[in-house]
Amino acid sequence: MPASLKWLALLLAASVLAAMAAGAVMYAETRARTRVMAEQVSGGTVTAGRAAIARYGCGSCHAIPGVAGASGSVGPSLAKVAVRASIAGRLPNDAEAMALWLRHPQAVTPRNGMPEQGVTRSDARDITAYLYTLK
Repeated sequence: MPASLKWLALLLAASVLAAMAAGAVMYAETRARTRVMAEQVSGGTVTAGRAAIARYGCGSCHAIPGVAGASGSVGPSLAKVAVRASIAGRLPNDAEAMALWLRHPQAVTPRNGMPEQGVTRSDARDITAYLYTLK
């Protein structure tokens, strides 16, 4: 192989590696920005929300990305819940409405499939923070 082609191949490989590194940095920055925004909007903590989701057993009914074992199919998947227009087809998708739904789903829509779990106000804020990272 001529030297000029070797340099061209090396330059191409370096360019691909640089693009991959830049993509990884952009991905990490986007995730961090999403987490910060979700915590600011909800008043909760994303990490605590993930733990609360597991503790309340939400994954037994819902598929929830990022939560180990959360692969239920009784309720809707919560993938991309942060970008949906409404919650349960009734409430606007904002942090206050999400926390209300999580705490008292039967008061919002009597006899719906979402059970009252006794979710605390603090846990509802944390769960909302986590769910708002699912874009």
